Amino acid sequence: MASQMTEMLKGTLEGIVLAILAERSAYGYEITTRLRDGGFSDIAEGTVYALLVRIEQRGLVDVEKVPSEKGPPRKVYSLNAQGRDQLAEFWRTWSFLAAHIEQLRHTDSISTTDTNEGA
Repeated sequence: MASQMTEMLKGTLEGIVLAILAERSAYGYEITTRLRDGGFSDIAEGTVYALLVRIEQRGLVDVEKVPSEKGPPRKVYSLNAQGRDQLAEFWRTWSFLAAHIEQLRHTDSISTTDTNEGA
């Protein structure tokens, strides 16, 4: 199951991170901690940082460098208008997929029940 979870997360992690940033601005380690606290314990910090670089390059977030007491300034990410649009599209896509997958699961459970009853 871990392998399947990893593959599914690859396709949804951007939307999940955008949803976290929709709640409030955060820096990379905060986002990683939030993900882990939310049950995504296997996500590597490097994966989150690579994603943050990509969404910054795509213009989905605004970045502010904030001084840190423990080293170099931190990059704090804030969702901007383009990022909010992308998040809205993610939720529309998610809703569509979830509804259709659930419909398939329901159909599969009916056909499995019919097959078992005929035995």
